[in-house]
Amino acid sequence: MAAAEEGVSLNHISRESTDIKRLANFYQQIFGFEEVESPKFGEFKVVWLRLPSSSLYLHLIERNPSNNLPEGPWSAASPVKDPSHLPRGHHLCFSVPNFQSFLQTLKDKGIETFEKSLPNGKIKQVFFFDPDGNGLEVASKEDSS
Repeated sequence: MAAAEEGVSLNHISRESTDIKRLANFYQQIFGFEEVESPKFGEFKVVWLRLPSSSLYLHLIERNPSNNLPEGPWSAASPVKDPSHLPRGHHLCFSVPNFQSFLQTLKDKGIETFEKSLPNGKIKQVFFFDPDGNGLEVASKEDSS
């Protein structure tokens, strides 16, 4: 079956938060996102970030306090804060060429992690949460050795 449109690409991912500045700082410090110009919506604030090594944007949106959606996984009815559950749960994955250095940065910042590898052992993985409880994975580039 052919796609409805050729050349489709991912434009952005959005995250809702009660503290978009805190979340922006996390993604800037951990992944190197850069803040870009964002529109002024008036009734709510946003921070738009871009990953310099790609065309991926992350839109952080001030939470609407009148909706009934959980703010993040940790505010859900049965929050799970154990990163070892993330390999089979909702998460975003980034790849890095310097996996061990990245892993050390997470440890230096006191971020709880869960490490594993793909079954063939060629790609290392680390799972952790952002400050709002959103699942994240960072994978090494494939080891061809």
